[in-house]
Amino acid sequence: MLVHHLYSGGKDSSLAAWILTRLGYEVKLVTVSFGLLDNWRFARETAERLGFEHQVLYLPREVLEKAAEIAIEDGRPNNAIQFIHEKALEALASLPEVGRVSDGTRRDDRVPLLDLSKARSLEDRFGVAYIRPLLGLGYKTIRELTERLFIVEIRESEELEKADYEVELRHIMREKGLDPLEIFPKRHYQSRVLGWREKGI
Repeated sequence: MLVHHLYSGGKDSSLAAWILTRLGYEVKLVTVSFGLLDNWRFARETAERLGFEHQVLYLPREVLEKAAEIAIEDGRPNNAIQFIHEKALEALASLPEVGRVSDGTRRDDRVPLLDLSKARSLEDRFGVAYIRPLLGLGYKTIRELTERLFIVEIRESEELEKADYEVELRHIMREKGLDPLEIFPKRHYQSRVLGWREKGI
């Protein structure tokens, strides 16, 4: 049973991938890119270190342009990130070889997170199963598991080499002459998994 799992290389999407393997799924990690940067390679490096197959899914630049407009209009990135995530899931689910899609969204996430009606709509429109292994897990449990499983680097978002949506979103804002720190939190920490600490738990 193959699952295509949206993957940034961070601790949440890595933990979700590990849980899927423990449930008996074959997991292919999929990182979204708009082709502006090659930051997807950080996710590929992590995927290789963890022993997963990896692919890059390219979304049209128009999606990123629209997300930037949303973030600029709102003055914060939440709805823009949500917009990209929904488009990423739809693009992945629309591929003919994909029957199951997954992500690392958690119980306590505000964005990105599909509510129940959107989750059902995704499944119905594309004929896929949408699996969210972390949806019942709180922050404390996720922290305990990731600290036990992985070597994790945590740094400020502007400094961390990462492969999530916001890297190219920040980049396109700079192209438009805007400082992303006028939109994104000034002191926001994110993670990147560097490898296994203890694989066999």
